[in-house]
Amino acid sequence: MDWDKLRIFHAVASAGSLTHAGDILHLSQSAVSRQIRALEEGLDTTLFHRHARGLILTEQGELLYDATRHMTKRLDAASARIRDSEEEVFGELRVTTTIGFGSLWLAPRLPALYEKYPDLKIDLMLEERLLDLPMREADVAIRMKEPSQADLIRRRLMTINMRLYATPSYIEKNGMPASIRDLGTHRLISQNASAAQVSAGAILVRELMSYDVGSTLSVNNYFGVLQAVINDLGVGVLPDYLTQDFPDLVRVLPEIESAEVPVFLAYPEELRHSRRIEVFRDFVSEEVIAYRRRQREAEASPVLNP
Repeated sequence: MDWDKLRIFHAVASAGSLTHAGDILHLSQSAVSRQIRALEEGLDTTLFHRHARGLILTEQGELLYDATRHMTKRLDAASARIRDSEEEVFGELRVTTTIGFGSLWLAPRLPALYEKYPDLKIDLMLEERLLDLPMREADVAIRMKEPSQADLIRRRLMTINMRLYATPSYIEKNGMPASIRDLGTHRLISQNASAAQVSAGAILVRELMSYDVGSTLSVNNYFGVLQAVINDLGVGVLPDYLTQDFPDLVRVLPEIESAEVPVFLAYPEELRHSRRIEVFRDFVSEEVIAYRRRQREAEASPVLNP
């Protein structure tokens, strides 16, 4: 099969238009059209439905596009590995993690990484769905469980717990709960127990909801829960890694917390020698070490509750 025709097919399928694909490939629309027609004739099938609003892949076209998409990812990975050098770090690095950890812990720390490697281009993909690293949906992942996929290099970074927090102003106005039953006079802010999240967090929410809780607010990610808490809406179920960046948060009912949640960094075995992976892995590891040190110092210091 002609690689050049496949390259043009992939561009057309991605753009949904002969004209847009031509602009990307620096080819005329007629030249792109001829190549697509030749590919269809060679495969003896129709790859696109032609509509006034653009092109739509046929079932056969979808199959071919899935193949060219995987080929493109593999070629991009090979190209990146070839470009990586011992001295320079540049190019795109696709990082996936959860919305909460990515927006509340990782993103605020990235300026230090960019300061050291200004030519690095990070594509931060925040979602609860586990992306397929061996199929190169992402280059590196930070996950709240140990990855089960084969051919991955994994490193345990730290453990976290879900705990209850509120602001000093909220506590001053509404009082500090003395027991779990006191939550009946407070608003509980959390992710819905059925929402995509770590199982330990869902178990804690279900346990809290088994009591006579008063008003509730459910948000589908921890960033939203945090925003509600710092705006004095109630007592929130939040991961404990927030306390260093939001030191004014007051822990509520310190005897209540989720089971430990392990945090792992993982990347494909084939990217073992990538400089971009190496510097990102080392950066995150150093930040975790600093985080743990500050956590130990905070735990050793006396805590003054309002």
